[in-house]
Parts: sequence; C-alpha cells; structure tokens
Amino acid sequence: MSKAAELAALIGSQSALSNRNLIINGAMQVAQRATSKTNVGPNGTGEGYTVLDRFQISLSGDQVSTFSQSTDAPSGFSNSAKIEVTTADTSLAATQFWHLRYGFEGQDLQSLAKGTSDAKAFTISFYVKSNKTGVYTVGLADVDNDRQNALSYTINSANTWERKSLTFNPDTTGAFTNDNNLSLRLNFALLGGADLKSGTFFNGTWGGDVDANAVHPSQVNFADTVGNEWYITGVQMEVGEQATPFEHRSFGDELLRCQRYYQVSGSSVNSSYHVFPGQRWSSNNIFFSVPIATSMRANPTIGSDVSGNFGFVGGNNQSKAFSLSEMNFVSLDSSSITARVTVDFTPNSAYAYTGYFNTAGELQLDAEL
Repeated sequence: MSKAAELAALIGSQSALSNRNLIINGAMQVAQRATSKTNVGPNGTGEGYTVLDRFQISLSGDQVSTFSQSTDAPSGFSNSAKIEVTTADTSLAATQFWHLRYGFEGQDLQSLAKGTSDAKAFTISFYVKSNKTGVYTVGLADVDNDRQNALSYTINSANTWERKSLTFNPDTTGAFTNDNNLSLRLNFALLGGADLKSGTFFNGTWGGDVDANAVHPSQVNFADTVGNEWYITGVQMEVGEQATPFEHRSFGDELLRCQRYYQVSGSSVNSSYHVFPGQRWSSNNIFFSVPIATSMRANPTIGSDVSGNFGFVGGNNQSKAFSLSEMNFVSLDSSSITARVTVDFTPNSAYAYTGYFNTAGELQLDAEL
C-alpha cells in the first residue's frame, strides 16, 4: 500500500489515529503467565490461557504442540506467537478443531453498530508465517446471538512473513450486549474435521450458528507433520474496509490493558519484597489490603499456582510467616482484595501491621473471558 493510500484509509475509516485496534496484545509483547507451554494436547490437555496474554489455545484431537512467545517476528515487531507440532495427527475426527482464540467484551464492540441498520464492516489484519503453505480459516463466533462468519487466507510462501487482511461485512442482525461479558470470539483455525467443512462456507456472509459452514473446504491440516511451525503477530481489528498500518502501543500500555483480565500481585515478578498495610480484625485475626495494578474486568479468581510465603510484622515486634494458601480472602472484587489470617496471639489495635510477600510469593488474579 502506498503512503497516500494509507493516509486515505485512515481518513476514510472515520476512526481516530490512535485506539483503532480493538485487539489487546496484538504484537504478542505481554506474556505474564509463561513464555512457553509444552504438551498442549491431546484432546484439550493444556489448552486455555497459558502463555501470551489475551490469546488462548482451544482444541480437540490427538495432536500435541508447544505454544510459545517467539522472538521471530517481521520488521517492526519484536515478538510473535508460535505453535509447533510435537505429535502429529494425520487422521482427523469429523468434528476436530484447533484454534488460537481471542475474546472480546461486548462493550468494546459497540463501534461496530452490529445488529442495527448502521452496522459497519470491519477488517482483521495480521502477519503470519509457516512452513505449511496453503489455505487457513479465520472465524468469528457471535456468542450473544448464536451467529458466525468466516473468511480464508492463503500462506503462499513457506517460512516467509506475509501480511493478510480480511474484511467482514456488516451484520444488521443481532446486537452485541453492552457489558463486560464475552460477546465475540475470533478464531484462527489450524485444522478442521470433515463435519466443519461439509456445508457452504460462510465466506464473509453472516449466518446462524452452523458449524458445518465454519471452515474453508481447503483448510490445511497443520497437525499432519511433527515440526510444523505457525507464527502470528501484528493482529489488528478495526472499523472499516481497509487495513491500516498496525497500531503499535507501548509495552506499559499493553501490560495495563492485559491486567484488566489477568495480573500477578506479589514479588516474584521483581524478586523483591512486596508490602501492604494491615490492621487488627478480631481477637485472633489480622486483615490486609492487598494492592492490585488496575481494576479488573470482573471479580477475579485466584490462580491454582499460588506460591511462596506471606508474612507480617507489627509495631509491637509481633510477626509471623504463612503459606499463601493459608490466607482467607474476605473480599475479592474487581478493584480491591482484602485477606485475613488467623494468628496464635491477640493482635493489638493500637499497632499497625505490615504484610508482605517474600521474594517468591505471588497471587495470580484471573478475570479472563
């Protein structure tokens, strides 16, 4: 695209030059949980949000892979998402699927005016690279209204970064709910069983929730060979019929946006003690206000990998160390966390108490879609 065409696209889209991209972490910069996850599969084992923030694996079938944050990226990018086949599957089940998936809150999609006479087209663009050339599918699932759409793209040259752009037609049927719940899923398909290709491919036309139309009939089986690699980065979704240059955001900006859905509160991220205030709760309890980075999408759950130790010290030389699993979370809402611990002495309300996580301690707070 020429520079003149890029400028015309930006002006013609009637969108602000910033905040165009509806995708968070599209440059694959943020990976709070881990930078690699092995043994993803078979049959859903290891799927979910495991590596890159806001992007999850969803799958069925016998294939096994490694999902990681890679430093192999096109010019202007530092990272990509990488999926590598470690156990092949050459005989797909009829309903077998394998997606890299992204979920949207309904309130973040109101600019699409979906379900109204003013519904707008929107464009999804991304950079992709694989040794496995051929046709792939990008699908959309409207969770609020049980509707779907899908388009295909082709990887033309092996092991070469290519930018793809797919424009989805407006949908005047079924508005997205204006709230913080899941309204739309974006699925990058890596394979599809026969039942998912047996109908008439959506090919940009919105329709009912018919899985038989969901995958392009020529979709490759990416799982057919051990060592197959698929990379993606620069994922952007914007209002309008033209893909504009990828909207780069700072790491700090992307991290804060990601922390709305998942964040780690503790010390393991910076290898230093993490302190917070506390006070007497009752005759043998002290409660603490544990700070979080930003308000979360919804009341979070505590991750299963709680680790390290928690402790406190008081102005009267009282102190104690606990396992994090011994903390009783009295209040766990989207903007604050209050925790209580039971002690073997009578706390004194005249003294202040300071809680801390040790250098290995962390709480994982999850409010993902």
